[in-house]
Amino acid sequence: MPTPDLAPISTYWDSSADAFDQEPDHGLRSPHVRAAWWLRLTQWLPSAASDILDLGCGTGSLTLLLARQGHRPTGVDLSPRMIDQARLKLEQAGFGVPLHVGDAADPPVEAGARYDAILVRHLMWTLPAPEDALRRWLGLLRPGGRLVLVEGRWDTPGQTPYASPSPPLPWLGGVPAERLAQALAPIARVVHHEQLTDPALWGRPISDERYVLIAHPSQSGAEPTTGHPSQGGTAPTTTGRPVSASDPAGRS
Repeated sequence: MPTPDLAPISTYWDSSADAFDQEPDHGLRSPHVRAAWWLRLTQWLPSAASDILDLGCGTGSLTLLLARQGHRPTGVDLSPRMIDQARLKLEQAGFGVPLHVGDAADPPVEAGARYDAILVRHLMWTLPAPEDALRRWLGLLRPGGRLVLVEGRWDTPGQTPYASPSPPLPWLGGVPAERLAQALAPIARVVHHEQLTDPALWGRPISDERYVLIAHPSQSGAEPTTGHPSQGGTAPTTTGRPVSASDPAGRS
């Protein structure tokens, strides 16, 4: 469960959960939006079936795409209500996916768990210590693993916390790609940077900065991660099963 200092943030997202999927890029209800994200995931993630940690998974829309592509996702979100929605969505689609309520900045995964990729979408602006989180995430990757950061910078008036009295949020309103790359430079190697201006991704034209950065851990700098006490099950493993990149249009 959320620690006391993060409880206001958890409560905020709990209250947003029921309407969350009404945004085109949240619910992915439109076949065109869903297909756009499906394509990007096949481009950014390993082609073989992989263990993928979806941090700040919300209602599980991207988690569901990952499962349909043949990956083995694990979802984490601070909001119990969001996790409830994600679990229902995945179960209705026939997938049993591990989903955990907890701080995505310090994921409540079992001790020794490692992943082939970590996916983070529009999460960093909500974190009290985003640069510490980057180190932890890189420490959860297997050799050759990748951190996929889908982020942006939005016009947010003032610096008042959106979930008062939450801790100060240094990247409130988003983080420019240049700033995020600077934070990654001592601990990771950025191998891909792409501006995400395609309206199909968002269900509408956008004017703010939205992008993806993909990074591999550097030889040193990633924080060694021991994980949390086991929550049951076994640590993720990789089988190398091929993944289909077919268009998901028409799937709900």
